[in-house]
Amino acid sequence: MKIAKIYKAALISGVLLLSSCAHEDQPKESWLDFSVPNKTDLDKWLDSSFLDPYNIHVYYLWNQNLVDNNKYLYPPQGNKVQPAMQVVKKIWIDSYTTIGGADFVKKIAPREFVLVGGVNLNTNGTVTLGLAEAGQKITLFQVDNLNKKNRANVTQFIHTIQHEYVHILNQTKPFDEQAWAKITPSGYTTSWYTAAIATSRNLGFITSYARLSIYEDFAETAATILTSSKAEYDAILAGVTDATAKANLKAKEALVVKYYKDAYNIDFYALRDEAQKNTDFVINN
Repeated sequence: MKIAKIYKAALISGVLLLSSCAHEDQPKESWLDFSVPNKTDLDKWLDSSFLDPYNIHVYYLWNQNLVDNNKYLYPPQGNKVQPAMQVVKKIWIDSYTTIGGADFVKKIAPREFVLVGGVNLNTNGTVTLGLAEAGQKITLFQVDNLNKKNRANVTQFIHTIQHEYVHILNQTKPFDEQAWAKITPSGYTTSWYTAAIATSRNLGFITSYARLSIYEDFAETAATILTSSKAEYDAILAGVTDATAKANLKAKEALVVKYYKDAYNIDFYALRDEAQKNTDFVINN
């Protein structure tokens, strides 16, 4: 009994000693910084333009957890961020808001934009202009190269937004994949980047990238029409010399128009015209 009591007392003493040592090892002040950083004018503008009305967070400062660390990527220049997001706001958000309704983008949108300054070069020599991940995040590359006064440059930049947003719309409400797959079933290839755009169009694809899959085909068809005026798109079709290919391109266009109407009650051609009007505004102001 006496030995047990001594062992119990030693055990309790040891616990107290360990507790005391553990307490003494704790830092007297927290090493974590809980202070809220001061927001810049750019941060405030991004909040008022995207976060507050649409719950879209725009990341432009470097965060290695948001990008592919196997690529040579870097954050955009600070003075390039607001002009790029003004293009996004005016041509993408404002166009969908006018035609689709005030709450359209509020309900269906990526919740994060990640901006990267430079080029995202792939090992096969192609360049990735944008990425859409799980319908929640869009990454935009080459932000530093955007020139708001250059129509071709603005069109390429906003094409990326339109393309990735079409993917998000498709994830929310799928398009008729079976009907689409029947139009040009033999033209899809993982080596799409080896074909000239004229060759792809004469096979019934609006761009070479559209040949990667039916999903990229749908997104490229919709995005190309949305970033072209009616006259510009008619000129694209006029340049297609193969009659079957031209008919297939028109069949895909018809499916896009039907999808927007059936899935979202949106007049696709009205959306195109609004996007073109807003593109003109961006370039001329």
